[in-house]
Parts: sequence; C-alpha cells; structure tokens
Amino acid sequence: MPPKRKIPAEHVAFAALPVQMVTLGGGALRAAVHLSGTLSSRRIPVVCLPGYQRNMADFTEFASYFGRVGGGAWPVVLIDLPGRGRSDSRANADDYGSPRDARDVAAILSALGIGRAILVGQGYGGQVSMALAAAHPLLIAGAVLLDAGPVTDSRGVVRLRNNLRHVESLRGTKAVVAGFRKMLLGAYPGSSESQLDRLMGRSHGFDKRGRAWPLHDQRLIAALEAFSFDDVLAAQWPLFDALRGIPLMLLRTQLTDQVRRETFEEMVRRRPDAVALTIAGQGSPALFDQHQDIEAVAQFVLGVSRRALGKAA
Repeated sequence: MPPKRKIPAEHVAFAALPVQMVTLGGGALRAAVHLSGTLSSRRIPVVCLPGYQRNMADFTEFASYFGRVGGGAWPVVLIDLPGRGRSDSRANADDYGSPRDARDVAAILSALGIGRAILVGQGYGGQVSMALAAAHPLLIAGAVLLDAGPVTDSRGVVRLRNNLRHVESLRGTKAVVAGFRKMLLGAYPGSSESQLDRLMGRSHGFDKRGRAWPLHDQRLIAALEAFSFDDVLAAQWPLFDALRGIPLMLLRTQLTDQVRRETFEEMVRRRPDAVALTIAGQGSPALFDQHQDIEAVAQFVLGVSRRALGKAA
C-alpha cells in the first residue's frame, strides 16, 4: 500500500485552486485537476504540468492572469501528477516516471473532453510533455518548456534531495521557517520573508510537532538517493525531437540549476523557430509573478491557438 498523504482542506496554498478528482488506472488512482476559464472549441486550452515533486500551486498567478487573456476566461488546466499535491500516491514506487505520468495526462485530457492542448511543462513537467508528444503527438498544439530539456543537470537533482532532507529534519516552526528562507533566498534573491514563506507553503506544511511535512510522496525523493554532483545523466534528444513540427517556446530562469545553459543553447540551436526567453533574477520553479513573463507566454498561446483554429482567438 502507498503511504497515506492527507492534505488539509484549509491549506493556504490551495485556497484559490478548487479541484475535481479524475479517476485513473481502472479506479485505483485519482488525480487532482483544477480548471479555470471555459472550455470551448474556439480556444485551445493551456495545460500546466509542475516540476518533479511540485504541485499546481506553482501556477497560481499564471492561471489567474490567464483569466484575462484573449477577452477573458481562457481555459487553463492545472494538474497534480500522482504522488504530488492532492493527487493520490502510486501504489508501487517503481511506477513513478515520465512515461506513466504522460499516459495519465492523456487520460485526464480525454476525461475532460480535450482533444488538443498547449502544454506548459516546468522542470520534470517538461519531460512529461515531451513523453506525451512522443506517444500522442496529435494531442499537442504547442508546448512551452520551462527549465526543462532532454538533459537534466545532476547538480539540481542533488541540491533538491539534500535541501529537502535538511529542512525536513529540522525541529520547531522557527527553525523550519528559517531553514526554508535560507534555502529559497538563493533562487529568489531580494524576496521578502513573507514571499519566501508563501513559497514554502507551496511545497510543505507543518505537522503538530512543528516539523515540515511535504505535499508529495516522500518516495519520490528517496528515488534520487543514488545521484551525485558529478553524474552525467543520459541525454534524451529523441524525446526533444518528438516536438519537431510543434510550435515551441523555450524558457529558462536565470538562476536555475535544472538545465545547464549549454543544454538550453543547444535546444535553441536545434529549434531556431522556437520562441526563446530567459526569466531574469530567479530560479526554479519560476514564480510567474511578473506581468512581462506571463504576457510572453500568453502571446505565444494566442498565436498558436489562432493558427491551429484558423481564426481569431
């Protein structure tokens, strides 16, 4: 049996994101899905996939902004992949991985009646997007890869594992909060303490003893145990090439350690038609709290939708 994860209904990070549960795998697994805007044949929906152990709260500002795009109520779907946020954990830890997650995303889109979508994949969510494009290319009208690519930087994997191990070992609310602030400040320099605390709330809460409890299945982090800083992870360029012919936007946060700059530059070289931008002054996950960052994605989405539907969106 998978470990039980009970996320309090009143958890602040999810207050603006009510969900419906979509049943997967013959009823043994449920995924949490938030839909904002209105599904319509006149607009291709945006589907957001968060990072490795992350959840839909990372797209809160993004979804809110899209409520005003293209005349308002643009359809945006936020998904907690299994083992994250309010979705169920997988029964077998070995079943975690981008191919299985891609199949589940395809099932979710089918359950919602979505035949084509524009994917926004952040970090691991971008790897799931590429796997989905390889398996179901007709589902993908366009893709945005953010701090995501065919080569993952092992330094980012090790940093994630070590940082989470440290903050989750701390005792007492004050010590935990101070630990998270120190950890997050490196990726978000200049952020206020209240901003850092809200970021902490997107990935963790507190138990009754004042310890941090994660909003993800801890077996996801246990799977990273074997990685070391100097590992060179296998490149998956065929997965990236699965996006060939699909309108593409490539984003990289300035301070990320998930995708090396040389990998990003090679992605741009291979896809000179892609829109390529850097989000300044922050790391992963991107905050999407600056107008110009979301507006750039919005313009990409509007253009893809217009071209795909052959009319003004």
